[in-house]
Amino acid sequence: MSHLEKLDAYFTSKREKHLEQLKDFLRIPSISALSEHKSDMQKAAEWLKDSFQQAGLENLSIDPTEGHPVVYGDWLHAEEKPTILFYGHYDVQPVDPVNLWESGPFEPEVRDNKLYARGASDDKGQVFMHIKAVEALMNENGSLPVNVKFIIEGEEEVGSPNLEKYIEENKEKLAADIIVISDTGMYGPGKPAICYGLRGLAGVQIDVKGAKGDLHSGIYGGGVQNPIHAISEILASFHDQEGTIAVDGFYEDVRPLADEERAAYEALNFDEDALKEQIGVGELFGEKGYSYLERTWTRPTLEVNGVFGGFSGEGIKTVLPSEAGAKITCRLVPDQDPEDIVKKLKAHIEKHKPAGVTVTVSEFDKGKPFITPFDHPAIQAAGKSFEKVYDVPTAFTRMGGSIPIVAAFDEILNLPVVLMGFGLSSENFHAPNEHFHLENFDKGLRVIGEYYHELAQFSKDDLKK
Repeated sequence: MSHLEKLDAYFTSKREKHLEQLKDFLRIPSISALSEHKSDMQKAAEWLKDSFQQAGLENLSIDPTEGHPVVYGDWLHAEEKPTILFYGHYDVQPVDPVNLWESGPFEPEVRDNKLYARGASDDKGQVFMHIKAVEALMNENGSLPVNVKFIIEGEEEVGSPNLEKYIEENKEKLAADIIVISDTGMYGPGKPAICYGLRGLAGVQIDVKGAKGDLHSGIYGGGVQNPIHAISEILASFHDQEGTIAVDGFYEDVRPLADEERAAYEALNFDEDALKEQIGVGELFGEKGYSYLERTWTRPTLEVNGVFGGFSGEGIKTVLPSEAGAKITCRLVPDQDPEDIVKKLKAHIEKHKPAGVTVTVSEFDKGKPFITPFDHPAIQAAGKSFEKVYDVPTAFTRMGGSIPIVAAFDEILNLPVVLMGFGLSSENFHAPNEHFHLENFDKGLRVIGEYYHELAQFSKDDLKK
């Protein structure tokens, strides 16, 4: 029997047992954002440690941080073979509004071959798959074809505030040849994808202050600056009419899109008409000269996420508000720096600030963009593993969103990062009725096991960046 046939036989025989084990994990309400679930966070960490032990991992620990703990385990007996560092998270998002769930968010239920529960897709289900892949390979011959280290944190859903410090303090413990993360998605149903790039993030809030209090618009209107007019003028200055960002120097560090990447995206035959119908718009809009995929994967953005100020209740109130504001986020691409972009935003706002108001800018989330060349051997091996199981070509994509800790891994440990996810964008992660398609659970277990064998064919030097 081939490696894949042995994996298939093992996972087929253990499927119901594995699903029940995953359901036990999903029943733990490990919501990192809510302090009342602190004991549940500890319970989830202990569940993981026990699961590591059952799979055959060693050197197990629950490592404290200033927030929720990190769970670690490894197996390091494959001499001269590469070492994989697998990262995931055991915390989940809050479940509100509960009334929109068709079954309890922490009462796992299978319907139409989909497993419904908070964390089923993001990220407990995908973490569980990697643990079970190790268990299967250990069952195959009592050892693994490569070395593995697992680091599972409990604060991803609140921005991983303590993980970067943990990585810095444990560089030697976490030393590896590649990092593997399964917290992204596939290109579509039955269409596996390897993500090799993520956009970064820079966020600010703009606050505009006019008079010391709200004024009567009949008495003062036309003679005093209106903060809502002022914030509108600032916001309108950020783009030209074709959607290009008008902030001085905003694009100067943007890495050009390679011809082979553009060709790869064209080969995906993305259906823009289907997207328009799906999201309910008559036409798409964005930076001229780029396709939708190029705009959302490889080009930077500046988006207004919220505007506030004045009266918005029922009826009308003839008020000239004293304050107004807006929240802005920029998605960044290689080689843009969040700190530099915030400086340029502040300079632009100061330059376009209308008379008669004071403007302050507060800084929020920042994260650097990340990219690994998609021809890297570890990424190509992941694609090959997907193709063996799904029997279709693997797409190599970037992702428009941001996972700031990925850039931290890249910078601190200086390792290639392989983002091989098994979720689908339709699975309602972060929303009511989160679910995980069990077709991808079943196939994903086999993909991961096969991937470990694929990586065993490379030397450590082969996998260097």
